[in-house]
Amino acid sequence: MLIVVLLPLDSEVDVSRRSLYHRALAVLAAAAAFGGVGIGGSSAQAAGGVPTPDHVVVVVFENHADSQVIGSSSAPYINSLKSGGAYLSQSYAITHPSQPNYFALFSGSTQGITTDSCYTPGFSSAPNLASEVIAAGRSWASYNESLPSQGSTTCSSGKYARKHNPWFGFNNVPTSSAKTFAQFPTDYSTLPQMSFVIPNLCSDMHDCSVATGDTWLKNNLGAYATWAKAHNSLLVVTFDEDDSQNGNRIATVLYGQPVVAGSSSATTYNHYDMLRTLEDSQGLSTHAGNAASGKDISGIWATS
Repeated sequence: MLIVVLLPLDSEVDVSRRSLYHRALAVLAAAAAFGGVGIGGSSAQAAGGVPTPDHVVVVVFENHADSQVIGSSSAPYINSLKSGGAYLSQSYAITHPSQPNYFALFSGSTQGITTDSCYTPGFSSAPNLASEVIAAGRSWASYNESLPSQGSTTCSSGKYARKHNPWFGFNNVPTSSAKTFAQFPTDYSTLPQMSFVIPNLCSDMHDCSVATGDTWLKNNLGAYATWAKAHNSLLVVTFDEDDSQNGNRIATVLYGQPVVAGSSSATTYNHYDMLRTLEDSQGLSTHAGNAASGKDISGIWATS
């Protein structure tokens, strides 16, 4: 929108009217400079602001350091996502072993969990990503490879382990929202607005190699990643923890249309910061646990 102010500037205009005229021009100039007034345009997204993708899919792998994945010939697909997406070079887990890290990423707290032992389902009513998403009227699901059946709370079954599925610890998250990976949609437009994908103990690199997990990701979510690039959607690939020998620095890559291709950030982030960013990507007004004092991931987002 262009606004033009025309006032007569002959000798009959008194000083007060001249002052009003110049003040009006100053206000318009300032508004234009901040994007509030322009020519045929609207305000751009704030620099560094977290976008709101139509769909976010978070995949969590197991027990490998950043240096064992990024730049490794065993992980060509993850490294292709890094090249075409965004890379957090200083991404860190919270603790050891695995299970408390999943609770930290999901709820901003380890919830008192210190081991990988099987816990009582629904032991906590603390706020978490799923409960916040659901309360906001948005959609949530988890897709868990080798889960015996939708909503099953079994501790383990074959290559499935509940220690990697923190949503079962919360009585404010419907168990029915925990689906098998076979239920992951082939029509990606029907995906929930927020979802987690948990590979089984082999596919997640826990019991099997980095190459095995990398191939699983390509075969099972490569098509989604390609689709996300053109459909305002986001894929997050991260790890629960490292191998206890590298300071808990983990590989984290983001890929999709909201991300600047080939971007990176050397800012230090952890699971609480990732949770904060996921919450803000959903436009949530609350933040669970330590995410409340966390910081948004920045410097990698494409602006509107």
